[in-house]
Amino acid sequence: MLKTKKALIQHLKEDVYCHLGVSKIAGIGVFAMRQIPKGINPLRSWLPTKELTITLDELNNLPTPVRKHIHMFCYVDNKKKKVDVPVYGMNATNMSVYLNHSKKPSLKFTKVGELVSLRQINAGEELTIDYDKSFGEKHVFK
Repeated sequence: MLKTKKALIQHLKEDVYCHLGVSKIAGIGVFAMRQIPKGINPLRSWLPTKELTITLDELNNLPTPVRKHIHMFCYVDNKKKKVDVPVYGMNATNMSVYLNHSKKPSLKFTKVGELVSLRQINAGEELTIDYDKSFGEKHVFK
């Protein structure tokens, strides 16, 4: 078996815990498809996590639907007038952008930006983060 195929099978066996689904919180959410142990990153991916920064002026030169998509799924810093966009673009996605907000989250970001489960998460349960603690600003929802 090729090394990359062997590594892929290991990844599928050991690292894949979640799927996307319809959320009772809002829109689409991330759900556990099997039990997730405490203290792991249940969204470990092979996608690069690096982002590139573009200015809001550069963002404003993009087509309106693309701008809306970026505002929905990327971190926009209005104070610094910039947005961080994944280096792999917007036609592939990291499931973490679908994590919904909760004041009783099941995940948090570590100091190095990796997600970690705060407790055991049961199959079928929606995974959440606290947006206020994760992004350092107060979030108001309509």
